[in-house]
Amino acid sequence: MRKPVKKMKIELVERKGLGHPDHIIDAVCEEISKSLSRYYLKKYGMILHHNVDKGLIVGGESEPKFGGGVLTKPIEMYIAGRAYYEEEDEVHDIAKEAVKKYISENFMHLDPIKHMNIYILLRRGASELASLIKAGKIPLSNDTSFGVGYYPYSPLEKIVLEIEKFLNSRRIKEEFPYIGEDIKIAGLRINKKVNLTLAIAIVDRYVNGIREYVRIKKEILNLVEDFIRNDEEFDEYKSKIFMNTADNLKTKNIYLTVTGTSAEMGDDANTGRGNRVNGLITPNRFMSLEAVAGKNPINHVGKIYNVLAFEISKKIYLELSDYIEEVYVRILSRIGYEITNPQIVNVMYVPKKNIKKKVLNYEIQRIIEDNFTIDRFRNLTKEILEGKYLLF
Repeated sequence: MRKPVKKMKIELVERKGLGHPDHIIDAVCEEISKSLSRYYLKKYGMILHHNVDKGLIVGGESEPKFGGGVLTKPIEMYIAGRAYYEEEDEVHDIAKEAVKKYISENFMHLDPIKHMNIYILLRRGASELASLIKAGKIPLSNDTSFGVGYYPYSPLEKIVLEIEKFLNSRRIKEEFPYIGEDIKIAGLRINKKVNLTLAIAIVDRYVNGIREYVRIKKEILNLVEDFIRNDEEFDEYKSKIFMNTADNLKTKNIYLTVTGTSAEMGDDANTGRGNRVNGLITPNRFMSLEAVAGKNPINHVGKIYNVLAFEISKKIYLELSDYIEEVYVRILSRIGYEITNPQIVNVMYVPKKNIKKKVLNYEIQRIIEDNFTIDRFRNLTKEILEGKYLLF
């Protein structure tokens, strides 16, 4: 029988944070999809076919230095995809504004006009795929694809996710503006011992020299140590924290940036290379390689089935946690079939002792059926547009 992940001897977890190039390209593709969806709803009364899930960041070139450096070549961003339009320029303008707005609202030192060139390459979609969405009818799956979810998160998964969110919170950014948004965290657990390796871009304008850089690193490490110390669930683990381990203080070859993201200097990115729907990369878990960012929230099962698999897993666990330690859900669609009618919904769980499987399976079946109604899918679409789910 499969062990719960938290009881496995070895566990690996990774989080690519807000300013990591792979996270940036996922986020802007998703913002474009949301903006197009709102535009379609306002103009046509329904969300029309679109998929904006092919993005590329070509990193720029920069010369960071103590006290403040410059970008010598801009970050290039290419967004490709399919979207219905009557006037091409209109959807292109919507997409470009969505990118600029997202960057402006989420980055302190990255300027979408000054530091970036943005190219929007949207074309009309295939008519046979566009026809799978019709007003008033149950949407038909636009792909044969699967979604995977699980619950609960392991303690290591939670701490990795929460540390990145903490360091990229508005409060921390206001108090410690030298912490760039590009934060990557890798967690390794061997039994009860945990190593956390952090890569954090430091913004050069706030650093006067190598001594201050060393002081800043210590300050950030203290912040993370205090954060972990205040997490009661993590008390049973002995943790070591490492930060910017490629630094060479003698040669002053350190992780210093102008904008707070490695996208400024040769770190490129593609949509779908970052976190999964749980906000993490978790090789101890079942995972889908599907990029959810930018896919339409109506009938692209690569998006909605991944979100739904996590939601069903969560609901099963929360309702049946007296009997279950961990639950996994896998959902497979068939192109052209109603999204409420998947090929299979496969539920696997790690049971606790002395359970009545018949009763348990009946309750699981009920939860599944409750989640495969057209009303549930409409609510799911609405919740995705409202930003309720992590997605990446």
